[in-house]
Amino acid sequence: MYEGAIQDLIDELGRLPGVGPKSAQRIAFHILSAEQADVTRLATALRRVKEQVRFCRICFNVAEADECRICRDARRTDEVLCVVEEPKDVVAIERTGEFRGRYHVLGGAINPLEGVGPDNLRIRELMTRLSGGAVKELILATDPNTEGEATATYLALLVKPMGIAVTRLASGLPVGGDLEYADEITLGRAFEGRRALDV
Repeated sequence: MYEGAIQDLIDELGRLPGVGPKSAQRIAFHILSAEQADVTRLATALRRVKEQVRFCRICFNVAEADECRICRDARRTDEVLCVVEEPKDVVAIERTGEFRGRYHVLGGAINPLEGVGPDNLRIRELMTRLSGGAVKELILATDPNTEGEATATYLALLVKPMGIAVTRLASGLPVGGDLEYADEITLGRAFEGRRALDV
């Protein structure tokens, strides 16, 4: 245990996901020994992200305006909508260069053990978007784990009466993995091999 400001910094860093006590201590002492200009840049970046970044009013991706750059891009098709759990999944898919449609970010996945149900996700907003009639295919690109599969099945059952084709990403993605860790080739193949979801 340290005292004062250094312990406060270690405690705050330790609250970040994936940062344990030893990592928090290592980062804190790195910051302490860094140049003042580097620390100021970091502090400015943290402050700016909280002040300027928000969620897109259409798809709920991260944005610095009311709409994200993808929703503002007129070259994208409105006929294919890809549903993902988090904004980081949009980045992973965009890296493949395979998808030219639109996105919808749910803000998580159904997880009863963590108290996350359908009402905690942006499913109502998704259904509103789908009711417009422009979407012909809904790609369910939730993570290939228990929560992602449960969310995909729930959405497929919800959308089925609307007559919209519902597909799920296919081969190449390991069960229990996260989209953000998949390389571009694997994720690209998964997009090419997506399949209809029978419910």
